[in-house]
Amino acid sequence: MSENQATTTPPSVGDGDTEPLPQNDTRGGKQPVRSYALMDPKSKRIYLEFYKDTYKTEGAALSRKHKELVAIGVSMALNCPNCLDGHIKKAMKDGATREEISEVIQVALGVAAAAIVDRSDMAGYRMGLNFGNMPSSFEG
Repeated sequence: MSENQATTTPPSVGDGDTEPLPQNDTRGGKQPVRSYALMDPKSKRIYLEFYKDTYKTEGAALSRKHKELVAIGVSMALNCPNCLDGHIKKAMKDGATREEISEVIQVALGVAAAAIVDRSDMAGYRMGLNFGNMPSSFEG
């Protein structure tokens, strides 16, 4: 298998939460996972109308490509692998470049890292810790 095939071939089995389920995976004879399968028709209709309106281009400040780039970052932040796959495909269809997608990933990574630092700062504050006064093996 070439390196390119290894990165583009979908996993043979996913768990449906952290890895998408392949469309041909029947899981012991069961049908593949379907989006919105458990939503009542009214809620599904309202959601799909909202979703469609979110991605409209007429009168919108953001282009469809830019909305998809935002959606890539949000999909990563919310850990939605199926969303991420779909929004990367749509962004590419709408003309997003490799560099643009890479920058979105970089921005999402930066925000995620900052969130971790912020949580640790708040934990230290809640606990009354001052790491500057604690013994350390770090250099100055």
